[in-house]
Amino acid sequence: MIQYLTHNQIDKKKWDATITECGNIYAYSWYLDMVHPHWEALIEDDYQAVMPITGGKKFGVNYLYQPYFVQQLGVFSKHPLTQEKTESFLKAIPSKYRFAEIRLNESNTFDKEVQGIEYHRNVLLDLNQDYESIRANYHQNTKRNLAKAESNNLQLVTTVIPYHVVALFTDNRGALLDKWGDAEYARLTALGKVAVQRNSAFILGVTEKGVGLLLCAAIFMKTANRITFLFSGLRQEGKDRQAMTYLLDQVIQQNAGQPITFDFEGSDDENLARFYLGFGGNEVKYPSYTFNRLSPVGKAVLKVWKGRK
Repeated sequence: MIQYLTHNQIDKKKWDATITECGNIYAYSWYLDMVHPHWEALIEDDYQAVMPITGGKKFGVNYLYQPYFVQQLGVFSKHPLTQEKTESFLKAIPSKYRFAEIRLNESNTFDKEVQGIEYHRNVLLDLNQDYESIRANYHQNTKRNLAKAESNNLQLVTTVIPYHVVALFTDNRGALLDKWGDAEYARLTALGKVAVQRNSAFILGVTEKGVGLLLCAAIFMKTANRITFLFSGLRQEGKDRQAMTYLLDQVIQQNAGQPITFDFEGSDDENLARFYLGFGGNEVKYPSYTFNRLSPVGKAVLKVWKGRK
């Protein structure tokens, strides 16, 4: 029987024990506390299977949405998941939620068509082989870019903090976007700090040797068996010198030969996907789930609200 629990009813020790077996950084209780305080949950059989519920309220309507800095949530289980099990959790979402746009995880597979399910792209690279074998599998364009990077006198730096990564992004590519505001950047900075303190993240940057200017930097989340490329910043000078190619190659090189998956965290963007796939990874699909139980008037209001986002 699947139970719906409010935030203060969740046994986070039992919750995290389940998530540890699944290897998903986004679903740990401390991570959810940072990105979506007061998250709720569906649980089954004393936390043998769980699903975070990340809800909000607009115009008096309860709805579900994907928190920022969280690629995948959905159903997590200590035992192999079936389509029937995943669907049973989706059907158990409380009826008070009238609308949803959420993303599930790569273990939530569907052999048969289900209304509201669409698929998104992720790229994963198995690091459990020697570095030479991994590098040999890089695409030719990536090899050329890496050779260019290695000729540019670059070096890896470890004295980077979350604020540096966020500022590098907001001063460059972020200046052209209106996707996030100050609150989201502050949340990301705080998330990075807490993750580093918990030894659940590391932060690296790239400079030119003898020059202090940060060309690129990134926050990498980690669990026992996965490194996730969460967020990065890159200035034009770094792009010109292939600094991001250099940075990712360095992380791959440092962790090669271990039973670890490198998670590029995307992407549905064709150019980014091509860049990530250039490191020899595999495309993996994961589902999103939407439903709309609103009245015709509610749907019209939702359409206006989404148009203003």
